[in-house]
Amino acid sequence: MKKKLSHLAMTAENERWEEATRRLTPLYVRDNDARSPFLRDYTRIIHSSSFRRLKHKTQVFFSPQSDHICTRIEHVLHVESIATTIADYLGLNAELVRSVAVGHDLGHSPFGHKGERVLNDISQRVLGESFWHEKNSLYFVDYITLLEDDRRDFRPLNLTYAVRDGIICHCGEAKENHLFPREACLDLETLTESGKVNAYTFEGCVVKMADRISYIGRDIEDAVALGVLSSDHLRELEEIVYEYTGDKINNTIIINYLINDLCLHSDADNGICFSDRTNEFIQLLGDFNYRNIYRAPRVARAEKFFEIVIREVFQLLYDCYDSSDTHLRLDELMKIYPRVTASFFSWLNSYWTLIRDPRQKNPAIFDITNQKDYARAVITYLAGMSDRYAMECFNEIISF
Repeated sequence: MKKKLSHLAMTAENERWEEATRRLTPLYVRDNDARSPFLRDYTRIIHSSSFRRLKHKTQVFFSPQSDHICTRIEHVLHVESIATTIADYLGLNAELVRSVAVGHDLGHSPFGHKGERVLNDISQRVLGESFWHEKNSLYFVDYITLLEDDRRDFRPLNLTYAVRDGIICHCGEAKENHLFPREACLDLETLTESGKVNAYTFEGCVVKMADRISYIGRDIEDAVALGVLSSDHLRELEEIVYEYTGDKINNTIIINYLINDLCLHSDADNGICFSDRTNEFIQLLGDFNYRNIYRAPRVARAEKFFEIVIREVFQLLYDCYDSSDTHLRLDELMKIYPRVTASFFSWLNSYWTLIRDPRQKNPAIFDITNQKDYARAVITYLAGMSDRYAMECFNEIISF
């Protein structure tokens, strides 16, 4: 089998290799380390606390009773599996693909995209800045997610440029086809909008497409299992799927169909792409999902509650701002709400400019005497929460 993009893979022979493997600061080196720079990124991500919390974050359906409904951590593993399959077929760097895939949602908010929309509304109101999970995921890997190094000091993940770039450029909701890596090596912190810039590598483009493939069929499978779709919905869906695949509704069938089509049609001339017919099929499935799953009454009712949870926890902590006395206000609040306040206080100690654990070697990024800095700290803390912990915080707030 001819690996159609092997000559453009991000390997040491690629002229972009030095830039792609650059880190924000030098990373410690061990003797006889068998890992490549991208495999080091992969292991750093999967050993992080931000990755572990994904198992308790919503993908589409909140806190399902069934253990078989997809959560955020399963989603990123599905993306990894799909993207690696495509990369192997095309001859791209599978280690880079795997690293971007497992890291792409590290900064995703609790309660899925509804949580993201609520945090964006809060951020726009108090900071005048948009909140979007791709940018927040980059922020998490660059500053927030800490890992012990070989000296047992806590430092940020410090990933390679290509992985960081793939994370912020992964937007799976974008509908464009024929993805080519961009030419310019950008300062990623200057990006201000989701889905407007392609990744710097073909591997990053593959993850973006794999993100689309991973959720479109799985969300249908979960909706069927939970009884969200009516018999009329299922008939409509059966007609769409059969017209394009000649088969029944099945997540495995849909994934296999989409992967094969992408592998067959992607090359150096056409970029990472589906055939026009399959791209049309994806658009139809996406439209169906938005109408009948993401906007279903059961989902909408839950989302109203998610908004209350996030806004109440934010407001409780944000109201503690009092310039140089903010930490004293938090200390007072801890007597009433010990769980939520003590946890926030402890977390803040890793990042603020006041009292810090001497083992913390990461930059102090929050000056809590500044109101915007303090607001950004509260938003960041909320964004890192699992659904379960956000609920526990809310329950403490409303309990007497």
